[in-house]
Amino acid sequence: MDPLEWPALDELRRRTSSKWREYPDDVLPLWIAEADVPLAPAVVEAVTAVLRRGDTGYPAGRGYAEAFARFAADRWGLPTAVGAGAAAPTAVGAGAAAPTAVDLGRAVLVPDVMQGAVAVLQSLAPPGGGVVVTPPVYPPFHSHLRHAGLVPVPAPLTAQGRLDPGTLAAAFARPDVRAFLLCSPHNPTGTVHTADELATVADLARRHGVTVVADEIHAPLVDPGTAFTSWLAVPGAGDGFALWSASKGWNLAGLKAAVAVPGPDADTGRLATDILEVGASHVAVHAHIAALDDGRDWLDGFVAAVGRNRTLLASLLAEHLPGVGYRPGPASFLAWLDCRALGLGDDPAAVFLDRARVALNSGPTFGDGGAGHVRLNVATGPDVLTTAVRRMAAAVS
Repeated sequence: MDPLEWPALDELRRRTSSKWREYPDDVLPLWIAEADVPLAPAVVEAVTAVLRRGDTGYPAGRGYAEAFARFAADRWGLPTAVGAGAAAPTAVGAGAAAPTAVDLGRAVLVPDVMQGAVAVLQSLAPPGGGVVVTPPVYPPFHSHLRHAGLVPVPAPLTAQGRLDPGTLAAAFARPDVRAFLLCSPHNPTGTVHTADELATVADLARRHGVTVVADEIHAPLVDPGTAFTSWLAVPGAGDGFALWSASKGWNLAGLKAAVAVPGPDADTGRLATDILEVGASHVAVHAHIAALDDGRDWLDGFVAAVGRNRTLLASLLAEHLPGVGYRPGPASFLAWLDCRALGLGDDPAAVFLDRARVALNSGPTFGDGGAGHVRLNVATGPDVLTTAVRRMAAAVS
């Protein structure tokens, strides 16, 4: 997708989603994780066909899990199979031991990644049980867990934005902790955890009897030069779960569907699968399957355009806001900006909204390490991004 195909601002303002209706028209919205792109043609065609034939009932079958498996095998080298005893394909990476094939017969269709993750966690931990999170992290990790009667237990990332084995070990050792909600790739930093880092986590989790539930919603957006390792491919992680969705990669947040995929040793006995599966949208399932199977070229173009915008953002910050710290991550279209040197207090997003009329996500809502930070969405036209940074610089100059 050529970057010149980003829709014009006046066209975007005709959208009625949260991103474009939360704030007045004089505000540039670079906050919520919606992308300012036209949909992949394959998605439009699939949804149009479903509507034309009146196929708008409840979801059925394993088509979504199978489509995601095809994508995961092609992009991540993840072996999958349907039914016990199916042969596992080749290994992931040169010299690596072949991981056990993921059995798609056990995958569960869920309404979206967060609802699926919470349902899995509730099946693993008792009410009041602890679930480790790694702040600064996606705010619903905190709010959804609390609403579900679970207790977020923070194990903050390092200053470099990496997983901290020592901090994780201490959190896993708590007697109330039963699970770890892993954000992989990480939101808001865009960090892609390495295979070695994940293997260390798996070893720690195994020692402490902790089950890992991995939110991998941003995985389709990883730059082609960076290797992504699904939790399901990590040695010793067979009792864990991964949550997949096409929603972020193809901008389908309003078409809700996801899949919870258990490892070969995962306990799914307490999962309310019948309730979860009817909660997904049948129309969304068709849209996501079309994206995964026929929208890969579109995704490649989107990922490339986002990469160019990350480079542009770094250049704009260096020129106009050199005091802002930014470490571009190779996954997602979200940028985590350290604004502490600007002297704007714990919540710079409030200042930028008031003075610059630019809407960003508030850093403190991401938990420990979020004060003085903002999250900025770069999935917009270069002209919008440029105007936003210039406004922000003028507001603090």
